[in-house]
Amino acid sequence: MCRPKIFPTSGFDLIDPSIEMEEETMFGYNPDNYYPVKQGEILNNRYQIIGKIGYGTTSTVWLAKDLTASEYVTVKIFVTVRNRKHERELDIYQHINSVKAEHTGRHFIRSLLDNFEIVGPHGRHTCLVHEPLRSSLAVLLDLAELQLDTEYLKPAMLHLLLALHFLHTECQVIHADIQLKNLLLPEPETSKLSRFEEGEVKTPAPRKVLKDRTIYKTMSFFPEMGFPLLADFGEARLGNKENNDDIMPTPYRAPEVILRSNWDYKVDIWSVAMVAWQIVSPRRLIDGTNADGYFDDRVHMAELIALLGPPPPEFREQRPLSSAFWNESGNWRKELGPIPDITLESLAEDIKGEDKGEFLRWLRRALQWNPEDRATAEDLLLDEWLMKGMNIEGVKEGEEPMQEESQLSRG
Repeated sequence: MCRPKIFPTSGFDLIDPSIEMEEETMFGYNPDNYYPVKQGEILNNRYQIIGKIGYGTTSTVWLAKDLTASEYVTVKIFVTVRNRKHERELDIYQHINSVKAEHTGRHFIRSLLDNFEIVGPHGRHTCLVHEPLRSSLAVLLDLAELQLDTEYLKPAMLHLLLALHFLHTECQVIHADIQLKNLLLPEPETSKLSRFEEGEVKTPAPRKVLKDRTIYKTMSFFPEMGFPLLADFGEARLGNKENNDDIMPTPYRAPEVILRSNWDYKVDIWSVAMVAWQIVSPRRLIDGTNADGYFDDRVHMAELIALLGPPPPEFREQRPLSSAFWNESGNWRKELGPIPDITLESLAEDIKGEDKGEFLRWLRRALQWNPEDRATAEDLLLDEWLMKGMNIEGVKEGEEPMQEESQLSRG
């Protein structure tokens, strides 16, 4: 046990109450949905709130001290809205934790350490407790204006694909929302977490004090280079059930999602390719905007045709909404707009790395119209390009990696 800290009630910068900030800027914001957190309060008789490190439409995220274990943790406090997102994330995490298989990929997924509920003025709030991690890979790339090369990409993809191999084969879980903001960089050193806590005691974060709540300014850890962990299972689904929900960030959507048809584990493989491209390229793979500046499915589909070629007949025939894009002869409906004059190779001109051609070949294995034609996580992981120079838990370059029992499943 460790003693709780006493946080000051003055000495911080006050923000004008008329200025919208943080979660108040989120679409559909309703203050009654958010738990009115107070710095220094102790949740579940165990976790003392130190400072705010994130927010979104469904939650706020806080660095806290586990007073029982004397360790730093992250507490994610969900809104009260009954949209199943928070319940789904908890259900998926509990399902993952129930899987006892030893697998290297488990280490590259953010862990759920604890969960509990608290009661606020307007209802109950689910809380998830995780290990503290740094900002996302998206923040790192934006802040540093980085364009990474394929040599960084390889180990980053190795971690992500190992995580997906574990989720898909051992847990039967589809993440369904793989994007840069859900790839979090490794945990800060304990000394930096301690300095964060000391800073909040000596010089508390700016805040806006309202009648019924205080809106704190987010004070996150500066991202540092490292290989990410897969986080945020709010959109995840079980793969042994039928799934046809509208998922994925708009430019990331796989063709079967655009066409509102059933989807499976292979949407995660499509997302792996989109993330990989975004890490190494300064240009978007999919722009998707029309002349008015709005994202348009017709433009999106036309760009996919330019990059991948037209879809095979069986893909169109299996999806009723295909008739909105192709005529009975399987030809693109010209009234929807032209097919742009772009190729994967032309968009890849600025990618750094001597093995760019091999990278594009690897990418095409994931970017297939038919989900069944896409590589699995295991296929991409054991691809010659990715394996070159890598060592995956005893699988050496040149060996036959898959025998009777997958070596990827050994801790």
